Amino acid sequence: MPVHIPLPVPDLTGRSKPQGHLSEVQQEKYQAVLKHFGSEDYKLPGVPEEDGELKEVEKFWLTYECLLRYLRAVKWASAEAAIKRLEDTLKWRREFGWYDKITAEYVEPEGVTGKADVFGYDVDGRPAQYLTPSKQNTEESHRQIEFTFFMVEKLMDLMGPGVETLALMINFGDRGKNPSMSTSRKVLDILQTHYPERLGRAFVINVPFVINMFLKLIMPFVDPVTREKVHFNPDVVKEGLFTADQVKKQFGGSVEFEYKHEAYWPAFLKMCEENRTAWMKKWRAMGGTVGLKEWDFKNGETAPSTEVNEKKDVAVAESAAASQPQTSEKTIAAVEEVPVVETAVAV
Repeated sequence: MPVHIPLPVPDLTGRSKPQGHLSEVQQEKYQAVLKHFGSEDYKLPGVPEEDGELKEVEKFWLTYECLLRYLRAVKWASAEAAIKRLEDTLKWRREFGWYDKITAEYVEPEGVTGKADVFGYDVDGRPAQYLTPSKQNTEESHRQIEFTFFMVEKLMDLMGPGVETLALMINFGDRGKNPSMSTSRKVLDILQTHYPERLGRAFVINVPFVINMFLKLIMPFVDPVTREKVHFNPDVVKEGLFTADQVKKQFGGSVEFEYKHEAYWPAFLKMCEENRTAWMKKWRAMGGTVGLKEWDFKNGETAPSTEVNEKKDVAVAESAAASQPQTSEKTIAAVEEVPVVETAVAV
C-alpha cells in the first residue's frame, strides 16, 4: 500500500554522538566567537541601531554546533573570519524574509506536486530530501528559490541529536523543466555562503545527456569538498547507506511512496513544528542563550566530556555568564536536568 506521509525522526540512541572535542587552539577561537555574540551589549552591525539586538530565534540559531560549522567553513582561520560570515548570514536571514515573509502558506503553491519532499533517513539519521524536476509546476521565480530554502529550514527540524547534515536525493527521470544557469548559480551561492557544512551525501539518478552537460557546467562552481559528496546512480541499500524501509523504491528501497499534498503537507509541517517547539522549550529552560548545545536540548542529556574539556566548557560558560548574568547558575543547573532550514546542493 502506498505511503503518503513523512516518516518520524528515528531513535538515534547508540548511533549518533556529539561534536568531537576541540584542540586548545580551536577552543580559544570558539570561545572568542561565543564571547562576541554572547556579549550583553552586542548589536548586529550594518542594521539600524534600533534593530541591532538579536531576536530570540537568532539566539536559538546561534548554537554551539552552528558556531563550529562556521569556524570549520573558514577552516579555523580565525575567530574574526567566522564572526564575519555569521553576521553576514544573520543579516541575510533578515533580508531574505525568514521572520516575516516566508511562511508555509506563502510557499505552498510551489509544493503541491511534490517536486521537493522529505522522506526517510539514512543509516546515520540524516533526513532525506528528494528533488524531482519532472514535477516542476511553476514558472521560474524568486519564490522557487524561497521554497527551496523553506524546505531546507524544515529539514533542520527533522535532524535528531548529533545530526547536522542532510541526504540529498535527485531523480532526473522523466522529462522536466530544469532551472536556468542563473537560478542554479544563485541557489548554490546561497547554499555555500549561508548553509555551510549541511550536506552529508548527495545521490543523483537517471541523468539524461542534457542534464549531464548542465551538471558539467555548474559543478565547477561547487566547492571541491561538496563535489566529493555527490554520487551518481548509487545503490544506496546495497552500499549500506540506507535501510530499505527508509528509502523510496526509485532509489532501491522498499517503500512505495506516493505524494498526496493534502495528506503530506500538513503532516510534514506538524512534525517539524512539534520538534522545533519541544527543542526550543528545552533551550529556554537551559537559559535561552547563544552557544547552547543542540545535543543537549535535542537529546535530553549533556554530552560526555573528558576532564580537560569539562574545564574548558566551564570556562566558556563562565565567560558567557559574565556578560549575561541571567544564564549562569540557572543555565548550568538546567543543563544537568534537561537533556535548526534546496533544489541543488546543500553545502
